Amino acid sequence: MATTFKTFMDTDVVSSRTLLHESIPLTGTIVSGTYTHGTTTETNIRNYSHGMFQSVYDYPYLSSSANHVFDITFGMSPKSTLSSSSPPSLDQQKKKINVYNQMAQVLMGYDHTGSVREFDRDGNVAGLEQGLKIREAFFVNFSRLLSKDEVKKGTFSLQVITASMTTAGVFQGTGNKDCLMTITDTNAQNDYRVNSPAGEYGVLYASNNAEHGIPGWGSDDLAGTSAQAVGLVYYQAGIAVLSSSIWAGGTGSLGADFVHGSDAGGDTDRFYGTNGFFQPNDTVHSSVERAITGSTIGELANAFRHRFSNVSFNNTTELNSTIYFCRANHNEFNYSSNPTYLSQSKITVKNTSLDNPVSYITTIGMYSADNELLAVAKLSEPIKKDPTSELTFRVRLDY
Repeated sequence: MATTFKTFMDTDVVSSRTLLHESIPLTGTIVSGTYTHGTTTETNIRNYSHGMFQSVYDYPYLSSSANHVFDITFGMSPKSTLSSSSPPSLDQQKKKINVYNQMAQVLMGYDHTGSVREFDRDGNVAGLEQGLKIREAFFVNFSRLLSKDEVKKGTFSLQVITASMTTAGVFQGTGNKDCLMTITDTNAQNDYRVNSPAGEYGVLYASNNAEHGIPGWGSDDLAGTSAQAVGLVYYQAGIAVLSSSIWAGGTGSLGADFVHGSDAGGDTDRFYGTNGFFQPNDTVHSSVERAITGSTIGELANAFRHRFSNVSFNNTTELNSTIYFCRANHNEFNYSSNPTYLSQSKITVKNTSLDNPVSYITTIGMYSADNELLAVAKLSEPIKKDPTSELTFRVRLDY
């Protein structure tokens, strides 16, 4: 226990913040069928009895080595025109609306009337433009293991398959290529929103590219380029919100039917088949609109997973530090309080009475105002201290 204390001055303490980033690539092979038992059971996908979301693991989830990757769910606003359509059951319709309201109140908050705000494509919550509201959305909730403290702005990239399926059970594409839509938070590091109770968020844009095979796609004045705003990404929450209009056709959408061409009711192109696996000749769910009104949340999650190609982003770990400069002036800490420092009332490190006192510093203790020991810093080797020298020790506390 120390018997001599020195008080820290304001000039002896400084705080700093360091942001550490890690690249997170996630391929569709893990998300859509890597661990399949038999023909239908995916052992790394966990469904729950409540049927409100689905969890994806990087390994069969019953294994002790499995890591939770993200959750998928679907919700629609009570103001959606599809909410009045015939659902598979009244219970599922309520769950979809409840999921949307829950996510919206956490991520968007409430307006001045106390009503839950709807998700908005450009982030302008005060805007009244009906075409800019996201009223049917897929939600991807990344685990804290991946996103850490937050997703780094401007690094989010997601690819989904927009092509329809042929009767042979393969995706159609343009130029013998799968129709991959790349969705990114372009320029989010300079253009992000802060009007969310969940923290900062950016707009997700899908670029207009011939390889997408999306007919009738023009420029979007939200981005100022040939791009469409199709969702939002919440950086601190680690949640991506994707509009179902990515695959939808008709007024107010991206101008592309989910099924190939304009045959929204055809029986050769479909969103998903039995148990969420892609199968041709599904006359019930041939478009995303029909899937929304005629499918459970679990089936919609299955369908989304099987059109998932890959996602990548950089996570962020925020490391806060307080640095204490412990200064030992020439006339301080030259004597030790260790009992072995004295022998028969004589300083053991002095050979003659004329020798300078000498101490060896091995430990630095940091105390509260009540002289209670709070932290201890150990030196790698003893440091000699005498009246002819002054020392400054830099102690860093990370949290």
